[in-house]
Amino acid sequence: MSRQNDESSRKNDDGSKYGRVWRFVTHYWLMFPGLFGFLLVARIASTLVDVSVPLASGVVIDAIVSGTRGDTAPVWRAVALFIGLGALFAISRQLVTFVLNRLSARTIVAIGRDAFGKVQRFSSDWHANSFAGSTVRKITRGMSAYDTFTDTMAFGLLPAFIVVLGVCGIFWWRWPMLGIIVAISIVVFLTVTIALSVLYVRPANIAAREQDSRMSGMLADSVTGNAAVKSYAAEEREDNMFREVSTDWAHKAVRSWDRSAVSGLVQSVMLIALQTGMLGAGVLLWSRGEASPGDFASLIATQFLINGYLRDIGQHVRTVQRTVNDMDDVLEFREADLQVADTSNAKPLAVQKGRIEFDHVTFRYTGASAALYENFSLVIPAGQRVGLVGHSGAGKSTFVKLIQRLYDLNEGRILIDGQDIAQVTQESLRRAVGLVPQDPVLFHRTLAQNISYGQPDATREQIEEAARLAHVDLFVRGLPKAYETLVGERGVKLSGGERQRVAIARAILAATPILILDEATSSLDSVSELYIRQAVDRLSAGRTTIVVAHRLSTIQSLDRILVFDAGRIVEDGRHEELMRRPDGVYRKLLETQVRMGEIVEAAQ
Repeated sequence: MSRQNDESSRKNDDGSKYGRVWRFVTHYWLMFPGLFGFLLVARIASTLVDVSVPLASGVVIDAIVSGTRGDTAPVWRAVALFIGLGALFAISRQLVTFVLNRLSARTIVAIGRDAFGKVQRFSSDWHANSFAGSTVRKITRGMSAYDTFTDTMAFGLLPAFIVVLGVCGIFWWRWPMLGIIVAISIVVFLTVTIALSVLYVRPANIAAREQDSRMSGMLADSVTGNAAVKSYAAEEREDNMFREVSTDWAHKAVRSWDRSAVSGLVQSVMLIALQTGMLGAGVLLWSRGEASPGDFASLIATQFLINGYLRDIGQHVRTVQRTVNDMDDVLEFREADLQVADTSNAKPLAVQKGRIEFDHVTFRYTGASAALYENFSLVIPAGQRVGLVGHSGAGKSTFVKLIQRLYDLNEGRILIDGQDIAQVTQESLRRAVGLVPQDPVLFHRTLAQNISYGQPDATREQIEEAARLAHVDLFVRGLPKAYETLVGERGVKLSGGERQRVAIARAILAATPILILDEATSSLDSVSELYIRQAVDRLSAGRTTIVVAHRLSTIQSLDRILVFDAGRIVEDGRHEELMRRPDGVYRKLLETQVRMGEIVEAAQ
């Protein structure tokens, strides 16, 4: 029963996809109503001119047949009409192109901006479970698909629809029998074409598209992790993985392309049948004296016009089908709910002192069988410097993530200066909480831009002062462009210790009232660690500071140490107090680290 419900749901989703896409593109078209309205009127007018050109060719033929060589004025008038209509169509079509260029540019920018903004606001959990390369590919492919969809509608389906209706109407008025033949033929053609595209070509297109996303994601993952690839001499292994993924894509792409070719062949056969029917009916009408030579010439020109539009309709239907599928990912981004969202009445966080309180907090990760925190309460007074220690998975990292509201709680509240962080804007919350992670993220921008990321309006003097306090200046002196040096993707041009110093300089400059340090000295040598400890002491002075520590020697001077175990605090006190407990968890952790350090030194 469940499987049947799932299949029914998929069918309903599939049937509503076109409606979703139509609402999506219409929304962006109507963002610029002036351009869109002018485009629509100009496209209809230019198409009506195109329909009249074959009729004008018949006027020329009749003028020649009925005229005399001594009086060519009627012929010249007919020729002038024919040339004038052709010129008017060419000019009006180019006018449509100019207007469409401007509409497309503005709407594509709007789509990209909206998708980027939505993805940026998805939760950390969403980003952790998504390939960055695939996400980028989906957004750019959706933008390109929208552009293709708009072009197809403006230059393909809309004029084709107008031409078909216009020609059928003219034929029905002049020759009812021919009008019936053309109308029935076009209905059959469109029915078969759409059925082939939706039921035969589309499934193959979807499979190829999904494999294309997997291939892009695998490429991005491997290129981003190139350092690990080189470290383990895994180039050939990565080559083989990409070969398998790309080969699978090739098979699915060829099947998609082949089905498109088969669909095109069927359409060509139907167009030949339509051509035969139209010209046969024309000959019959001429033989009965119901059509003049000019009428027959118009009929020949019109059938070429119809064939062209109908042949293109087949391609346009396949194109629309492909673009609908390609826009589906962007639509999912647009329609997805934010996993962590501001409330409708959220207000900016006002931090006066920096007091943090966990009030009966219960938190469970999605998919976890048990809660990590259950009825957890804790108060960190304003300005207190607190260290978090414990085994891996004890809840230290989750603690600081919850303060930043990277996840929502199942129960309870987290308060900063008495304000529930779930009721304030996320932007104001994160502006108040500075973070120096264990693995800092740098952008492929200049050193100055990376240091001032949390304070983009900072002056060069302020940037350099923060760099000096974090001892960034010690290695900047050797760089040819100093603070204008590009650091590479994720800061790859810098060492781990240099990246850490830049992150600390960024936090110094941001001057947030609450500071989180996730083992900020873990990537540094002994001399640099001493420098950074001094910088951290200055950085944390007067701020509520939380230090996630793996090397316990870095937190011994803090005001308070919290020892975590399975989401509970099992010890709480200063370094000296905790060391006086013979069987204490903290003391055992520190003694174990000291012994391990002695073993490493002896081995060296």
